[in-house]
Amino acid sequence: MSKSAQVQRPAHDHRRCVERAVAAAERVCTAKQFKLTPIRKRVLEIVWRQHEPIGAYEILAELAKEGGNPAPQTVYRALEFLQAAGLVHRLDTLNAFLGCDRPEDAHSGQFLVCSRCRRVAEIEDSVVNRTLRERARTLGFCLDASPVEIKAICAQCAAPS
Repeated sequence: MSKSAQVQRPAHDHRRCVERAVAAAERVCTAKQFKLTPIRKRVLEIVWRQHEPIGAYEILAELAKEGGNPAPQTVYRALEFLQAAGLVHRLDTLNAFLGCDRPEDAHSGQFLVCSRCRRVAEIEDSVVNRTLRERARTLGFCLDASPVEIKAICAQCAAPS
């Protein structure tokens, strides 16, 4: 289907999503006694702006557009903090980060990652989590908090042109 033939959907207000993400981050950080500094908050806002995975250097470029000359380590430290606080997920497959829409719930999700367009969908399946933990334990392993990433092709990319 060509872009002009695609069904037009109402515009999505990312600003509201960013506001909700920041409010949740403030609650999480208060509960965990973490400090949500202005740079950490701004990096979170950038991660949430489009609901798509974003790389550290893309975040750095966005910060540079806003003025100043942020160092890569500043962005990486902010992302490490946000990840440790459960506010973002790191997707190794894409070397990118995605905002967590449930930061107040401890979870280890599974992600479908389209190998063509980079679209990502999170699955939170307790049965899958339990099965992975049990299977790892029988093999002498203990799972860390890393999410499971599954390469796939999304419906839009799989559709004939």
